[in-house]
Amino acid sequence: MTAGKVTHGEDGLLARLRERVMALGPRLVEVARFLKEHPELGHQEYEAQHMLCSILEENGFAVVRGVAGLPTSFRAEYPPRGGGRPRIAFLAEYDALPGIGHGCGHNLIAAMSLGAALGLRDEVAEGTVVVLGTPAEETTGGKIAMSEAGVFDDLDAALLAHPGGRTSVGGSSLASHAVEIEFFGRAAHAAAAPEKGINALDAMLLTFQAVHALRPRLDPSVRLPGIILDGGTAPNVVPDYTRARFSLRAADARYLEEVVVPAVRDCARGATQATGCRMEWHFYEPLFLDMRENPVLARLFASELRRLGHQVEELPRSVRAGSTDVGNASYRVPTVQPSVAIGDPAPPGHTREFAEATMSEPALRAMLDACVALAVTGAQLLHDPGLVQEAWEAWRREMEEN
Repeated sequence: MTAGKVTHGEDGLLARLRERVMALGPRLVEVARFLKEHPELGHQEYEAQHMLCSILEENGFAVVRGVAGLPTSFRAEYPPRGGGRPRIAFLAEYDALPGIGHGCGHNLIAAMSLGAALGLRDEVAEGTVVVLGTPAEETTGGKIAMSEAGVFDDLDAALLAHPGGRTSVGGSSLASHAVEIEFFGRAAHAAAAPEKGINALDAMLLTFQAVHALRPRLDPSVRLPGIILDGGTAPNVVPDYTRARFSLRAADARYLEEVVVPAVRDCARGATQATGCRMEWHFYEPLFLDMRENPVLARLFASELRRLGHQVEELPRSVRAGSTDVGNASYRVPTVQPSVAIGDPAPPGHTREFAEATMSEPALRAMLDACVALAVTGAQLLHDPGLVQEAWEAWRREMEEN
């Protein structure tokens, strides 16, 4: 496996890091393949954690497993006895999707962050290279718990690259809050005495209709998909219990929490008044914040990937692809999560076909090139304090303006 040809000339830094990453190539492919062939769901990624931590320890990193109360998370640092600033972190994701496996390419994300950190290790002078193992991105969002525990607060940059159908920087993600709604009514014979019942299914159907009616008056970025998990037991019994889940999403976390969530709650409350049911409401996943990609880090990564021969799109923030707990990290520290194409075209994400494509020749070449670009970006930050300051200034502007 070879990295892409450098078309704009190599300086000493790019040449050194490219050589190191290429030497690591067979091991990184082995990591990506092992994770693909041994998929583990969120909070169950013990084999992935063991493999990644073992490799980091073999290469002189000090590793702490189980940070922020998450058993399958980890934090690795080089130099092992503690380094100074800046602290540059590479974020590793490694959870799989149920029934699909690594249909989001987290096996490649883990290998890319590992390779970037190992390649960058020998460039450390005053700073620190960090690898954060962040479990359960697909479910409860490990980075959310880690963010709330302050894991990102001593960092100066957080970097990872995501495999996908395009090579790009910029864009954003949708803030997401997942809610479960339950209605409690009273059972009765649906034919002999329906008037003695209180129909919980009616309340749920009214809620869905009301939520649908919300769409025209909400921001176009809003998404309100929902499913009914319990809708009754038999058609001749008035349903006394129903349960549904909604994935509420919007471009801005503040708008989501202040406008969208209260509006959906009001829809459910209105259904209780119409039917006489009792309603219970709770969030079954934490709040995923919208992504605030740092333009300085994005510029550095894109520049290096272009030097490796890739065409890199620069997306406006209005382009949003799903939701991710990387958004929560981006509220704490300058963060970048570019996308790297693994095929032309690549299969759709979250499919078995995408999982298979992660081990294709184009995907593995993209993985190694992304390792190099991530490592060079980190090295530039370690070598130039002015770039770190510029990234923080851009982060502060973003947080103040939005």
